[in-house]
Amino acid sequence: MTAPVFVLDPLVVPDFSGGEVVLDGPEGRHAVSVKRLQPGEDVILTDGRGRWIEGVVRAAEGKDRLVVTDLESVHEEPLPQPRITVVQALPKGDRGEVAVETMTEVGVDAIVPWQAARCVTQWRGERGLKSLAKWRGTAREAGKQSRRVRFPEVADAASTKQVAALLAKADLAAVLHSDFEHGSTPLATADLPATGEIVLVVGPEGGVARDEVALFEEAGAKTYTLGPSVMRTSTAGTAAAALLLGRTGRWS
Repeated sequence: MTAPVFVLDPLVVPDFSGGEVVLDGPEGRHAVSVKRLQPGEDVILTDGRGRWIEGVVRAAEGKDRLVVTDLESVHEEPLPQPRITVVQALPKGDRGEVAVETMTEVGVDAIVPWQAARCVTQWRGERGLKSLAKWRGTAREAGKQSRRVRFPEVADAASTKQVAALLAKADLAAVLHSDFEHGSTPLATADLPATGEIVLVVGPEGGVARDEVALFEEAGAKTYTLGPSVMRTSTAGTAAAALLLGRTGRWS
């Protein structure tokens, strides 16, 4: 297993060999009081945008101060190809955070909250800002938990027209559609690009509305199914992303 990951943003490290940095605040508290790291243990520090550095714990002080030394040069993880963006319709309750957490764990690169026509949940005003902050916080924590150094971007909530614009620019534009009479094809048989952008739309519990499907198809998207069963919106994106990650070779 790789070393535990902590966020140091900006990732500023000494410009001499053997320098040290101090991790404090919430990250230091998590390292010292929750993870209970001890001197001599390895850690990875990252900015969450692909830059990371390895180090060794020199000291754990108080409840929230971790001193990391023996720092090496900063590495940068290459951008993954193809990039996978999931447009996630807003689920009810905390199932949105569940979707963000599991999609982060499998390796999704970007998540776009979508206010679909059949969404019961509405992101408006202060509530919308708080919900977006929860999604972004969940992506950050799940990124650390799954030992990623490039966390998924969580965009501002998008309208249906904005989603259509994203699909129009994609190298593969896919809409999960559970209306089996629509003529959707299995996602497992889709022609996948080797590079570029895959945009996958996951509808709400009530499904993607007909006018939304029509607009997305006009933008160049095709409709797909995952299999003979219908998944909940909070799990469909994770299952579809896992399928794509395996087929593109990103899991090999």
